[in-house]
Amino acid sequence: MKYQGLYTAIITPFKGDKVDYDAFAKLIEAQIAGGVDGIVPVGTTGESPTLTHAEHVEVIRRAIGFAAGRCQVIAGTGSNCTHEAIAMTKEAEQMGADGTLQVCPYYNKPSQEGLYRHFKAVAESTALPVLLYSIPGRSGIEIAVDTAVRLAKDCPTITAIKEAGGSVERVNQLVQALPADFSVLSGDDGLTVPFISCGAVGAVSVTSNVAPAIMKELVDVAMSGDGKRATELQKKYYPLMKGLMSLDTNPVPIKAALALRGDISWEIRPPMVALAEEKHAKLRALLERYNLI
Repeated sequence: MKYQGLYTAIITPFKGDKVDYDAFAKLIEAQIAGGVDGIVPVGTTGESPTLTHAEHVEVIRRAIGFAAGRCQVIAGTGSNCTHEAIAMTKEAEQMGADGTLQVCPYYNKPSQEGLYRHFKAVAESTALPVLLYSIPGRSGIEIAVDTAVRLAKDCPTITAIKEAGGSVERVNQLVQALPADFSVLSGDDGLTVPFISCGAVGAVSVTSNVAPAIMKELVDVAMSGDGKRATELQKKYYPLMKGLMSLDTNPVPIKAALALRGDISWEIRPPMVALAEEKHAKLRALLERYNLI
């Protein structure tokens, strides 16, 4: 399997502080109808830090079941504990996931050698294609280009990286250094078109939770090489992509957007809290501008 196209970093809906699987099923149906290539349950946007282990595994299980082979399911099974990442990845593989998202270990801030050994151990524990996830704003460190190159060389199952460091220059460096068949995916919606122009082959998107068809068109046009049309779409939808990431910390704005549409109940687990009233009004206006409510 090659990582390419549009993947939705899907939210985890709650109702009464329990995962709302009815709403989750409907969200996945909407993603498939919107033409996404895959969904990524239990990543950052899926509130993985505040799910119990049992919930984490069950969300992946349900996502695989609801998708029923109609799109790829890339299970978020990364951790800052190598043993936990291996255990969850093995569970996801047994359940039938198509791939695994492995976040850069957070909080404990390992060295690049530690990162290499962590990801190598995970890769050796599974046959699933591994999507590395570099997000220094959350992890405190990034996966260095040289480390990504070592992993690509030494681990056949590590085939892609989700780049969420906000740097076009880094994407250029990755594309130059990594094998031609190694996929770089954008992890910043607003930078998807610039990243693809430098050699990225898709995106893991937050915005596509509420606008899958829009983001699918954006990615497909950028991948087609139609630079003029891609630039037009970038200009048109940048305010939407930016707003959903800047009004508050992800996933607060995107969950608020889905709640405004009536797709989910408004619930987010602490320590995350609801949007302030004035930001909520801005979000509503933004969604109305794009006819999303």
